[in-house]
Amino acid sequence: MGQEIRSDYSVSPTCRPVVSSCSGAAVMTMIMALALTIPGAGPGYAADREDESYHQDYIYGAPAQPTDAWIMSRGGRLYDNWFSALDADEPEGTHPAWPASNEKSGAVTWRCKSCHGWDYKGADGKYGSGSYKTGIGGVLPSAGNSVDAIKARMMDATHGFTTDMIPDEQMAYLAAFVAGGLDDMDAVIDSASGDVKNGNSDHGAAIFQTTCAACHGFDGRALDWGDDKEHGYVGTEANANPWETLHKIRNAHPGVEMISLRAMPMQDSIDLLAYARTLPAE
Repeated sequence: MGQEIRSDYSVSPTCRPVVSSCSGAAVMTMIMALALTIPGAGPGYAADREDESYHQDYIYGAPAQPTDAWIMSRGGRLYDNWFSALDADEPEGTHPAWPASNEKSGAVTWRCKSCHGWDYKGADGKYGSGSYKTGIGGVLPSAGNSVDAIKARMMDATHGFTTDMIPDEQMAYLAAFVAGGLDDMDAVIDSASGDVKNGNSDHGAAIFQTTCAACHGFDGRALDWGDDKEHGYVGTEANANPWETLHKIRNAHPGVEMISLRAMPMQDSIDLLAYARTLPAE
């Protein structure tokens, strides 16, 4: 394993806003001057990088010295969809432990979230009913266990994962997420209504407008991952499944260059989710 996974997974950075006394014009002058020092910056810069191949290391690679926040975020994306996070082929067939009582089949049954849920409670949570009802328990009881113990559990006869499917280092990231990266969704989201508890949507708007809007647009509708029958916007997802949305706010979406708020205070993610639920769903 290339990097040692530490046993202390708590992340508590102190983030302070930077207040500048510069005028808007002065700030723009500094930004333009800085841009001239970046190789390739200027007219045609974006066109020269249309394939966005320079994002691949961020999406699939790893920093030389991974922080706890990065490890948790990476593990969260593997929990979401490990074969997408690894840019790997989808597993063939339906997972052997997937119950016949559930009609889903194929690669989706190999995703951790498909059994254990976005709230990490499995049959004891939101997946106790609905299209992902399997009767399988959650991963919350494994929180606090050692990375090695969780890795061994993932590679047992029930889970059936191998290092050919998920390389050992990636398996360690996933195990680290289960050991120390699970959030208490019930403390944040009302299990019955999906309403966000103690969320400051005004602060969430500030976060969204200065980060998420770069890709999603100011109204959350610049990207649509839905289909001909139903849109898939930020507001759509945040209202339909706030548990999944919070997981992706904290850990990002696998296989794309989405940012993660894992290194920021949990309250920022809560506030952002509260604001996301005010955005248009159609």
